[in-house]
Amino acid sequence: MKYLIFQLLISIILPQMTLFDFNSESNTRSWRIVDDVVMGGRSDGSFKLDEDGHGQFFGEVSLENNGGFSSVRYNFDTINSSAHQSFQLRIKGDGKSYQFRVKASNRQRYSYIYTFKTSGEWETILIPFGKMKPSFRGYELNQPNYNGVQMEEIAFLIGNKKEECFKLLIDSIILK
Repeated sequence: MKYLIFQLLISIILPQMTLFDFNSESNTRSWRIVDDVVMGGRSDGSFKLDEDGHGQFFGEVSLENNGGFSSVRYNFDTINSSAHQSFQLRIKGDGKSYQFRVKASNRQRYSYIYTFKTSGEWETILIPFGKMKPSFRGYELNQPNYNGVQMEEIAFLIGNKKEECFKLLIDSIILK
């Protein structure tokens, strides 16, 4: 109960910023797929607007040829995010686990990641910046967690170490 009251107070006090709010008019040209094919794998992800105007990240993850992941990434001009504390995702998954990722700079090789399991229903996932761990090619780095000062890229990634079809619907991504 205390946590809910705390979150309510935070939402009233802190401003929010919409990073992306999907609808039937959304321009998704800045969203790009990066699959394990960059390393010789055979996974095949896609991204489009569905009939209801939600972002739809879908496809197949293959372990063939040392593969095992698919991602969709969104790059943008530097955003000063220091007035915010978390990401709020409004998504509908397929019961599988996904990673939400952020890069403070496009020149940065590693990402800060947060793994979450979807329920199969529409849900809101709150991701505090400080819970996002630095990682490079699946290995956690010995560095501090994400400080939330700035960002230039966000991404969703699926890589559960098994062959599987996937589908993730994205309604909105907000900074809280």
